[in-house]
Amino acid sequence: MNGSFRVINPYTEQQIDEYNYSSWEKVKAAIAILKAGRQTQTSFTAFQRANILRRLAQLLEEHAEPLSQQITAETGKTISDSRVELQRAINTTQASSEECRQISGETLDSDAYAPARHRLGIVCWRPLGTILCITPFNFPLNIAMHKIGPAFAAGNTILFKPSPQNYASAKKLTTLCYQAGIPHDVLQLAVPDITDMAKLIAHPDINAVNFTGGTAAADAIASAAGYKKLLLELGGNDPLILMPDGDIDAAVNAAINQRFATAGQRCTAAKRLFIHHTVYDLFREKLLHASKLLKVGDPSQEDTFIGPLINRQSADKVKAKIDEAIAQGATLTFGGQQQGNIIYPTVLEHTPDNCSVMQDEVFGPVIPLCKFDNLDEIIPLINATPFGLQAGVFTQDIQIIRQLFDTLEVGTLAVNDGPGFRAEHFPFGGVKQSGIGREGVKYAIKEMSFQKVLVL
Repeated sequence: MNGSFRVINPYTEQQIDEYNYSSWEKVKAAIAILKAGRQTQTSFTAFQRANILRRLAQLLEEHAEPLSQQITAETGKTISDSRVELQRAINTTQASSEECRQISGETLDSDAYAPARHRLGIVCWRPLGTILCITPFNFPLNIAMHKIGPAFAAGNTILFKPSPQNYASAKKLTTLCYQAGIPHDVLQLAVPDITDMAKLIAHPDINAVNFTGGTAAADAIASAAGYKKLLLELGGNDPLILMPDGDIDAAVNAAINQRFATAGQRCTAAKRLFIHHTVYDLFREKLLHASKLLKVGDPSQEDTFIGPLINRQSADKVKAKIDEAIAQGATLTFGGQQQGNIIYPTVLEHTPDNCSVMQDEVFGPVIPLCKFDNLDEIIPLINATPFGLQAGVFTQDIQIIRQLFDTLEVGTLAVNDGPGFRAEHFPFGGVKQSGIGREGVKYAIKEMSFQKVLVL
């Protein structure tokens, strides 16, 4: 036995569950089942897979409320936020069903180049084999479906490894997958101890790893994976930019919803706010007013906007980042206090550019406000971090939009929205240490496939 994991409710700090980690023997058995299950996947047609995923979307909708409550108990995410996640998971599953029918290749004529060979190349997409899908705590069902849905649609078998904190919700999701018609030899759930993860990743019958999480874990995965295909969706230090002609109220709304929701525990959260000096004071006034109206506390209450961080270690780390910024010269304008696992919404000003809240990914409800005069000041600063996930700008000026799109080192620029924008069917991913590859259902299907050519 590899020991047990105690699931602690982040708000009450009371134990709500305890279970044993999957032993290495059980993990190996699951991998063997999935290897055999590749024949099961081969026997399915695309429309059969699509119908299974459509039924799964219906089951998720039928079970949305208890699943939302489970997520809130496990993660401390507010109940309203958990319900939004369930709807997104349903959307992701529906998109996987639809894209399953649309997987297509192309036909190439060999005679495009001399000498004439009178051959055709038929290019098809084929599954990689068995995909290890590793998911984080903050969006336990939607991110899971961003991996399971496309992997299944592409014809792979799936070893689902959720965050230990989300074992109960992951088990319920797996049960619904089985009820929808995904065979047991196509999907297996396992939560091994961290000491077994390197062996799991290196196992020869794991053909690819699809991971969402932090860079330290990604480094360990890459080290163990060898030549396996990797799809890594990592962190971000995402900027929100407000220009003089931008909609101030919309920018405030984006800052509140994309930084303080989920207690700031989002890779796409608006982590740095760059406000043009001509609108800085008005934006600041509106942001502080809106922040003071937010209810902080019990995430199970309908009107709570900010709940706890996932655990005490995370809360202490964020509080230390706030204190460090203040010690280095930042001004604490609002918030800053810690109560158990709760960090109150915090606004900092005059934060030094080299401070960790500007350079690192702070996974908590902290906004550093930065005043600027022109874009040439902030573009190098935005690009100076090791991350490059998403960015948002509020402006009506197409030249500014083009300049930022051409110069910012990010995977996505959202116009008149914050960096937290995501649609389930859009490509999603970053550059630099923000990851490798792209999610978004259609794109994830191709990431978890390879091209095979038939020459006729």
